[in-house]
Amino acid sequence: MKRMQTSNVLVSGLRGLGVEVAKNLVLGGVKSVTLHDPEPASWSDLASQFYLREEDVGRSRAEATLPRLAELNSYVAVSSSREPLSQELLGTFQVVVLTNSPLEEQLWVGDFCHSHGIKLVVADTRGLFGQLFCDFGEDMVVSDANGEQPLSAMVSMVTKGCPGEVTCLDEARHGFESGDFVTFTEVEGMEELNRCGPVEIRVLGPYTFSIGDTSGYGDYVRGGIVSQVKMPKHIHFKRLRDALAEPELLVTDFGKAERPPVLHRAWQGLHRFLRQHGRAPRPRHQGDAAEVLALTKEVAAGAELDEELVRELAFQATGDLAPVNAFIGGLAAQEVMKAVSGKFTPITQWLYFDALECLPEENRDTLLTEEQCRPRNSRYDGQIAVFGAELQAKLGAQKYFVVGAGAIGCELLKNFAMVGLGCGPEGSVTVTDMDTIEKSNLNRQFLFRPWDVTKLKSERAAAAAREMNPALRVCSRTDRVGPDTERVYDDDFFEGLDGVANALDNVDARLYMDRRCVYYRKPLLESGTLGTKGNVQVVIPFLSESYSSSQDPPEKAIPICTLKNFPNAIEHTLQWARDEFEGLFKQPAENVNQYLMDPKFLERTLRLAGTQPLEVLEAVQRSLVSDRPRAWPDCVAWACRHWHRQYSNNIPVTCPLWVHPVPPGCPVGAPWPLHLDYVVAAANLFAQSYGIVGSRDRAAVAELLRHVRVPPFAPKAGVRIHVSDQELQSASAALGTAAGTSPCVCVTPVPCGDPRAGFWGHLPLTPKRLHLSVSQSKLIAGKIIPAIATTTAAVVGLACLELYKLVQGHRRLSSYKNAFLNLALPFVGFSEPLACPRNKYYEVEWTLWDRFEVQGLQPDGREMTLRQFLAYFKKEHRLEITMLSQGVSMLYSFFMPAAKLRERHDQPMTEIVTRVSKKKLGRHVKALVFELCCNDDSDADIEVPYVRYTIR
Repeated sequence: MKRMQTSNVLVSGLRGLGVEVAKNLVLGGVKSVTLHDPEPASWSDLASQFYLREEDVGRSRAEATLPRLAELNSYVAVSSSREPLSQELLGTFQVVVLTNSPLEEQLWVGDFCHSHGIKLVVADTRGLFGQLFCDFGEDMVVSDANGEQPLSAMVSMVTKGCPGEVTCLDEARHGFESGDFVTFTEVEGMEELNRCGPVEIRVLGPYTFSIGDTSGYGDYVRGGIVSQVKMPKHIHFKRLRDALAEPELLVTDFGKAERPPVLHRAWQGLHRFLRQHGRAPRPRHQGDAAEVLALTKEVAAGAELDEELVRELAFQATGDLAPVNAFIGGLAAQEVMKAVSGKFTPITQWLYFDALECLPEENRDTLLTEEQCRPRNSRYDGQIAVFGAELQAKLGAQKYFVVGAGAIGCELLKNFAMVGLGCGPEGSVTVTDMDTIEKSNLNRQFLFRPWDVTKLKSERAAAAAREMNPALRVCSRTDRVGPDTERVYDDDFFEGLDGVANALDNVDARLYMDRRCVYYRKPLLESGTLGTKGNVQVVIPFLSESYSSSQDPPEKAIPICTLKNFPNAIEHTLQWARDEFEGLFKQPAENVNQYLMDPKFLERTLRLAGTQPLEVLEAVQRSLVSDRPRAWPDCVAWACRHWHRQYSNNIPVTCPLWVHPVPPGCPVGAPWPLHLDYVVAAANLFAQSYGIVGSRDRAAVAELLRHVRVPPFAPKAGVRIHVSDQELQSASAALGTAAGTSPCVCVTPVPCGDPRAGFWGHLPLTPKRLHLSVSQSKLIAGKIIPAIATTTAAVVGLACLELYKLVQGHRRLSSYKNAFLNLALPFVGFSEPLACPRNKYYEVEWTLWDRFEVQGLQPDGREMTLRQFLAYFKKEHRLEITMLSQGVSMLYSFFMPAAKLRERHDQPMTEIVTRVSKKKLGRHVKALVFELCCNDDSDADIEVPYVRYTIR
């Protein structure tokens, strides 16, 4: 980070791509960014240069852009320069970025930078094509190749030999790879390992690896921690002139692995055309394209070429697309930050990208003619040059819903404004976010400024996007999406949409929006980021699976018994603390509120498995009766007794059973002030739960503690400490089946531990194991990985390329791309979305997008009864309904009592729903969803779609 804060970067070329790079660098926190572009802004720049306004046309791009870029980060010095590029100017910078630069300029700048130790990044976009080149010198040292936290594992055995073999505890795989370097600490017996430097390993299995010669070391006794060490990596870069002749190419799409070599030559052919004519090839001009092809053949010198690919590059040479700029600009800015920080693996050295699948699937030559793609002196000329005027009109008429106005939401709105989505008289963009802007948002949510802090995100984001394109018809809302806002986002709202773009930060909300999109049959653009990692998923009605169809594997869970009794890693202690907090100050309050307000609470609780009913009800009893405080001293007394229970009494019980390495003197004490701080914090939290006024006066709390009586500790007879989750589950299951038993687990007594345990007792882990910064703790405990501007820009750029396909109505699944990237590696990969799974009953095929459509109102104006509903499916679909439900309400089943069945048979369906659910149907509800269990003609159970039962 310090190297970032001392780096000077020149960004030359301030069209759409250049300003993307500059924006990401300013947000990233480099020391200074100098904008270089003497050219005046044109109308076509407005479609991709999001910091230009109509009044800036004719002004210098750099000077017009400067004020708005400078607002992004007051810690970054942003300046502009209009003087021609020269060696004197370049020599003052550590990194030079060239965008939309002639090849001749690239070559001499590349020679100068390489010989003077200046890092160089060259980036360019032409329509749906992108190019990126990096030269970071003869010997670049990378300190951290991937940005991942170093791995560590606990050692259970080290053998003497050549090589020696290390075995780790079998509760988790070590995760190392052959060639990794590791160090050892806390090894007993073979202490030589603790003193040796990083050693290279060879992996033998998931729990074992070999190291160097240990035959002369002492005998291993026990313990030890092995930690991965990130070793410096040296990378050699060729200068641009040499890399042109002998290119190293990074493949991003293995479905197009043959294209990068062709594009490497085609871009050189295009540059020859630019030099000869002083202009780019005209959109869809056959003569210009033929000339570019001929020039490319000269470069290729007999090598095989994909002539259609070369011609397409020529056709799109005047194209300027915001999504492609966002993608290439995100990658280029990340490469600059690698150059100045030495962190993450750089691109070596060429990257070529194309998204030609965005073009029309059918009748391309008819839809994309020279007339359709000619310039119209419009802000969208750069986009019309690629897709024609007809698509521009379709984009303007789209109605889209953006859910979330954070980092991804800001980028989506920017791209939507640039491409003209919802900018026509019939179009609209609705954005919702209930959050307000915080100062910490400003380093990645680039639509916000310091003076926006405390204001609503959706309102400020909408206003900023509208400034970028005054034609954008954007509406902001502050309603959270979910079941409680279905009166707001009702049938009329969703039925009026053309699509949804998610910008959410939690899985539950994503799943909910996914279900809504499937129900209303709307396409969904789903994207997310985690630091340098990102992904895009496109959901296409009737073609692809949905977001819910395949979720990420669950995060690796920490065993409950490890958390409760044997915490042995930093993440264990943090997760333990998190669980402790929720178990004390969150879950009890929620349970009490439900007990007091929900008449079904007791019934639901008693249906829980194992000992859960007793645990929940005892917790409610404690909250309302035995532990309920009457005044502030009661809260202090509760906190004191809780401290003794957790940090004094429980420790000597579990310590003798530890099989993990524990430093001598388990455990080590902590000073009195730390314990007093704990009691003060716990007492105040406890008091707030009951609406009691607390106090942070430590001296007063200490005085109250003198009067607190702490019962003497005596270990319970027969208490067993479970050493595995399986053992714990078995014991709980046994208790759950025994009527009248208490939740105490009785087995063998455990001897008491350190007799010195008192208020100055001991922590569960040694302080050495807890040396962690606040930010590191937040990352581990909250699973929080900060969003960064480069990844967000790149991911949203790829998502908006899928938007082009959705608006055109592409019907081939192979035309769409799900994307996965990790800019730290660097890795960019694409895959075809998975097709929606197909089911069948009789000869009828169906997918998750299909359903039975039933009109509830009959021609005579009366609503269908249950009897009629059952008969309809028997007659029309040859299906005998055995069970019928709506949400959690069972409306009908074959085993229902005869009297109840007779009662319901002739009732209208909505009346049954209202009575069973005990909820009135809102006037916003136009249809109900019914789930069916059915038998076919052979009386066999079959799976069928759900029912959409229309009532209005």
